[in-house]
Amino acid sequence: MKKLIAAAFLTAILVTSCTPKASTARATAGTATSTAEQIAQGKTIFENSCGRCHKLPDPASHNPVQWVGIMNSMAPKAKLTDEQHQWVYDYIVSVKK
Repeated sequence: MKKLIAAAFLTAILVTSCTPKASTARATAGTATSTAEQIAQGKTIFENSCGRCHKLPDPASHNPVQWVGIMNSMAPKAKLTDEQHQWVYDYIVSVKK
């Protein structure tokens, strides 16, 4: 009986660990999920929220992976919602070098 319970427990852990996690609105490198209107809102948020505290960086100065780290550290300071975070990220990575 103990072996059966242990096997069931291990199977449950294995299935749970292999199941894809729920998606979030957080920025992930290379994925633009916003509409053109939301990206335009992202530009406005970028200019107003980010520019309030410091000089705005050139969006083309970093690659999408680098922007994930920057956005993940700065969005809470700017008090962005998950949606706003995604819109700003999608705006930044849409700017061509």
